[in-house]
Amino acid sequence: MPLPSLVGSMNSPEIWEEVDISSTDYARRRGELIQMMVDLRSMGADALIDLPSVVVIGGQSAGKSSLVEAVSGINVPRDSGTCTRCPMECTMSSHASSWSCTITLRIGFDRNGRDLQKPTNVPFGQTITDKSDFEVWLRRAQAAILNPDVSSSTLYTKTAEELGNMKNTLKFSRNVVCVSIEDPDATDLSFYDLPGLIQNEEAEIVALVKNLVEYYTKKENTIILTTIPMSDDMENQQSMSLAKAADPDGKRTIGVLTKPDTLGAGAINQRRKWVEIIEGRSEDHTLRHGFYCVRLPDDAERAQRLSRAESQRRAAEYFDTTPPWKDVADRHRFGIPGFVSDVSRLLIQLIEETLPCLRDDVDKLLTKCIKDLDELPPPLANDPQIEVLGRMNVFCDVFKRFLNGSHEDKRLAQRNRTLYATFKRDIRGTAPDFRPFSQPEQYIPLDDTEGNMTLSERDPGVNVIGINDIRNIIRSMFSCFILVVRRQLNYSSRAIGWELPNNVPYQAKANLIAQFTKLWVAPSERCLAGINDVLDQVINTLISTHFGRFKVLEDYFGKLIRIQVDIYKARAQIAVKSALELETTPHYTQNTHYLQTLRDKWLSRYKTVRSRPSQYKIRHIREEGAPQPETPKSSKVRGSSDNLKEWGQECFSPVPSQTSASVGSVPTERSGYKGKTSSTLPAETLEDKALRALAEAGYANLRVSDLARLLPPDPFEEELVVMADVRAYYHVAYKRITDHIPLTIEHALHHALAGQLSQSLLTSWLADIMSGPNISERMNELVSEDASIARKRIMLSTRKQRLLDIRRRLVTFADST
Repeated sequence: MPLPSLVGSMNSPEIWEEVDISSTDYARRRGELIQMMVDLRSMGADALIDLPSVVVIGGQSAGKSSLVEAVSGINVPRDSGTCTRCPMECTMSSHASSWSCTITLRIGFDRNGRDLQKPTNVPFGQTITDKSDFEVWLRRAQAAILNPDVSSSTLYTKTAEELGNMKNTLKFSRNVVCVSIEDPDATDLSFYDLPGLIQNEEAEIVALVKNLVEYYTKKENTIILTTIPMSDDMENQQSMSLAKAADPDGKRTIGVLTKPDTLGAGAINQRRKWVEIIEGRSEDHTLRHGFYCVRLPDDAERAQRLSRAESQRRAAEYFDTTPPWKDVADRHRFGIPGFVSDVSRLLIQLIEETLPCLRDDVDKLLTKCIKDLDELPPPLANDPQIEVLGRMNVFCDVFKRFLNGSHEDKRLAQRNRTLYATFKRDIRGTAPDFRPFSQPEQYIPLDDTEGNMTLSERDPGVNVIGINDIRNIIRSMFSCFILVVRRQLNYSSRAIGWELPNNVPYQAKANLIAQFTKLWVAPSERCLAGINDVLDQVINTLISTHFGRFKVLEDYFGKLIRIQVDIYKARAQIAVKSALELETTPHYTQNTHYLQTLRDKWLSRYKTVRSRPSQYKIRHIREEGAPQPETPKSSKVRGSSDNLKEWGQECFSPVPSQTSASVGSVPTERSGYKGKTSSTLPAETLEDKALRALAEAGYANLRVSDLARLLPPDPFEEELVVMADVRAYYHVAYKRITDHIPLTIEHALHHALAGQLSQSLLTSWLADIMSGPNISERMNELVSEDASIARKRIMLSTRKQRLLDIRRRLVTFADST
């Protein structure tokens, strides 16, 4: 909040006469406001809200101590070197019949300068009634601040010399020596006297003093009084630089010019420059509330112990008789009385204007403090054993509901279903890539029996296998001896062991089946690893949710739970491995009808494809020219001749692919064309003609795929059968494994873990606490609250009480006025 305009500024001196500052009502109100600010600071309010205040800053030889003495009427230490190493708060009240003073130590910071949760106010010594005793008592109070480990009472009898020889524990402190002065001749005012700014000291001390000044001057409701010796240039004053940094526009800074009597009669230019500054005519040095000039007692006058009235009389005589000061029209700008009166009035105006804001700020802080306090877990109210058992049971119940999908949070089930879908896609990508041609790389993949689908993702371990590759595999499996035995057995059923139907030669097909089943290991392991990761995330979240309030309990049960999880992860891995081993040997299914149906469809598919090679060539190869007929690599295999062309090439000309709808009778009208003339019907394909002719001959309910059976024998007939058998078995095993692996994981991992976790945790917990020497002590340790939470609760509770006290003081003052 910007400061109010200083009544009686250099541009409007006449306004000062509007209010009688010594009137009873105003004096009473002023005293009450200043006392309220003192009370609020004693509660530590200045660390929470921006209280209106006045601070006095200046260089070590700027006359700051003399200014403080002139304003307060007390003597402060003036030894060589830095004497004041902590702030002093001086509060003056004129509501007394005689002079007295009390000193209090306000401890709001620890030895490292950190805020304490609650400041303490420690009375120091007795009430002082003799002004001459004040200086030594102030030294003792400063020593108590700088030596926090020393009992204050031991300093009450120390002499100034003994105090000077003490080695202080702290070089500086932010804790405050509070001086409360009752003086009938004083003007009601409260201000902070900060340590003088220094340069010729250790860098650490210089920085400490500077930081302390910056801490006080940065507050927006602080009036900055900066002392400036007229014996030096304004530009050389560090206090002015710091004031300008905190108050760039000069709205809350007041300059106090000291030592005017050090300017000799010959310093004409210097005097003229200072007059311009005092009168507000200087463009380089302008402050909203202007500058004041004071003459303070020198060492000789201090030694005489002049009264306040005598010191002020001599100063007034000096300004009234000494040029150029006597010629300045605004006489209110010279001397201590006008300066103190103006600062006091400005402080009172600032307090009056900020009171509503202070109450609002306290209410906001109190609301936030209560909210933060409510967000913390309440202190433990249950018996420790009941608390531990209850949390364990709730954890296990929630975990079980997560796994079976009955919990409102469905993310675990949804993420696992996604992983199982990915696993299914990966297994689908291991399908054999059979292309029934001698140069299979030149033809498109055949990924279903109808030619409607092409795999988008294929396992990199799947190799393209052509018709000659199958022939080579068959040859490698048999010697001439086995061929003879096979002919002798005449494929008798007595020679069939675990072989699948039509599986002769069995080992050739077994090798081809092994090529895709071995690829199922990696997708299965990836699926299980993904499921484990999801489980870990859920476990960690639930552990934190249900045990996180107590760090020891969280670590304890977290360890027990993760041990059980790891056990069931290992069991699930073994179970998945066993499930995969079931697909290695024997290659078996009782679903022979489905197997046979698929085998027939794939065999028909391969035969049809071989009958139309040009349709299945990869586009860029097809565009190079007409396809050339294939010739088997060996013309002496299974009745092939040297002059045999590509199988089926001469039987049918290439035609477009047709649908697989059943044909029961010869249609006279096609669906959708009823009532139209024959000229509007689409042209009948060769397949339609063939199916119609067969239906007329009594062979009803045939499909286009059935026409492949009418094709003449293929020289690669046995190889095509192997392809069809293997591809059919893949589909049977694929459907089996894509269900079996997820069910195995769910059974061996999730449901087994959920079913046994509660009992395992209870057993481990009871065994642990029963084995210890002190069960009660162990239980209390488990539910011991996290130290950071306990500290935060204490801090917020203390802060809440502090804010309530501050609010009560503000409300009480408002109600009394």
